[in-house]
Amino acid sequence: MRHLKSIALIVLSVVLVNCKTKEASEETASKATTPITVTSVQMTAIGEEITLNAVSAFHQKNSVKATAGGYVAKVFVKIGDVVQAGKVLYILKTKEAEALGSITPKDSTLHFKGEMIIKAPSSGIITELNKSANDYVADGEQLCAIAQQNSFVFELSVPFEQNKFVHVGQKCDLLLPDNTVVSGNIISKLASVDAVSQTENYVIKPTTSRYLPENLVATVQITINGKQHTQVVDKNCVLTDETVEKFWVMKLINDSTAVKVPIIKGISTDTKVEILSPTFSKEDRLVDTGNYGLPDTAYVKIGK
Repeated sequence: MRHLKSIALIVLSVVLVNCKTKEASEETASKATTPITVTSVQMTAIGEEITLNAVSAFHQKNSVKATAGGYVAKVFVKIGDVVQAGKVLYILKTKEAEALGSITPKDSTLHFKGEMIIKAPSSGIITELNKSANDYVADGEQLCAIAQQNSFVFELSVPFEQNKFVHVGQKCDLLLPDNTVVSGNIISKLASVDAVSQTENYVIKPTTSRYLPENLVATVQITINGKQHTQVVDKNCVLTDETVEKFWVMKLINDSTAVKVPIIKGISTDTKVEILSPTFSKEDRLVDTGNYGLPDTAYVKIGK
């Protein structure tokens, strides 16, 4: 009998030890911490933007033409040269002078050179060079084209349904393919719509002295909805459900516990989100990273 009682006590002791171990394990698991970083709400401006393309162009080009038929004797420019008004571009020799070329040196009474000097009518950049040395040109034929630098603009293509966000006099920034930014002003709107894409073209005048090529594609961000003073947090802070209908943040109530706080989301950008409600204070700490998959109440550990 005593032997049976001893065995029963031993079994009971083992069961109690196992229960305590299990409870301790469950308690430890329930207090498992997740490393996080925190941030706070900022009262600042935020704006929703659309990105559009703009292509550079010269709106004014001067066509330099031959004043008489003849041959090109000399060429003083090449494509891409920046010229000033009055610079000598070509020297032409008339057909008659070319025909008398072998006779003139032998006859001292003939002083006919038959040369015509062609000068730049305006300052700008040589964009076309149609004739080279020894080429024959007819009267009125184009020799080259000069694009006036002060007519350099970007043409912004705006879908017609979004033209309410763009207006003449608006300032904007042009992001070039080399990641440089050029400021500009929208100075006019063209009076036609592309029949295929249904886009309108607005003219942007860049405020730069830098020489830029024609047909350069830049991107322009236009603000379509913005606020100047509102609650803004990092986009990482805001979590959502599978249907993207409910939104929330994880707020720290102490140094080791974060709780779920439902929010109403406003304007959203690539990096920031506006919170319409509730109202947070500057002292409130929100989980910035490490918040994905956390339960409604979570034990956390603040990292650097």
